[in-house]
Amino acid sequence: MTDPAVRREPAAVQVRPHRIRVVCWLLAPALVVMFTLLSIGLHGSTGSGQATFQRGDQLAMIGLGLLGAGVVLLFTRPRVSADDRGIRVRNVFGGYELPWDAVRGIRFNRGSAWASVELDDDELLPILALQVVDRERAVDGVRALRALHVAHRESTTV
Repeated sequence: MTDPAVRREPAAVQVRPHRIRVVCWLLAPALVVMFTLLSIGLHGSTGSGQATFQRGDQLAMIGLGLLGAGVVLLFTRPRVSADDRGIRVRNVFGGYELPWDAVRGIRFNRGSAWASVELDDDELLPILALQVVDRERAVDGVRALRALHVAHRESTTV
């Protein structure tokens, strides 16, 4: 497979979401431009004349645009990588690293927005890197993770 979203090395898989990254990389600069244009419009007195917009107010608007862009770009952070030792998941906030022995399976149920790791203690941990909007890319990623998980299970039972 030549798709860069699902990289398969001999015994490793690395997956990043595709569509959300494209949307975020388009939306972040648009936010900065929009807030910059809004800041240009902030000058003079307010409608009632009680206050006036200063240069600091304009810079604050640009700062809010940069802050908003930074928050939007956090959604480009998710990734999952796995090899024969285990699975490492990085979500928008936080992440986790699990050995395959703790994993019961990789789930991607109908109606779910993203895949999840099912642990032996029945806990489900989300994998935001495998999103339903990525369609076949996400399915390929889940299949690759499941193959690594099955390979690990077979190697430990032999």
